Amino acid sequence: MRQKVIYSATLLVSSLLMSNTHAASFSCKAAKLKAEQKICYTLVLNDADVRLATTYQIVLHALPMGGRDAEKDQQFKWLKQRNACGSNTQCIQRAYQQRQQQLDLLLQERVLSHGPF
Repeated sequence: MRQKVIYSATLLVSSLLMSNTHAASFSCKAAKLKAEQKICYTLVLNDADVRLATTYQIVLHALPMGGRDAEKDQQFKWLKQRNACGSNTQCIQRAYQQRQQQLDLLLQERVLSHGPF
């Protein structure tokens, strides 16, 4: 049963990603920071941004109220870290990989393992 839930969550995330394949999770027209501009014009970073934003929203909505504020704080800290990369593609990509792993783990441990599935 648990594998079915994980598979369903993966399908949901995948379908959301496919619908937004070439659109960052923020307005590229309003992008002022070097990191944001790099994300808008680099497909692999753009895709990572959309995937992370989608996972983050799923986690945020599934967490209990007390956990949401803590996760929002973590996301804010992570954004500062990502933005400190400037236009360094490898640095931005590493930041996305690390944060995605954190969110995937949180989704697995705190959300999917406790859900009413």
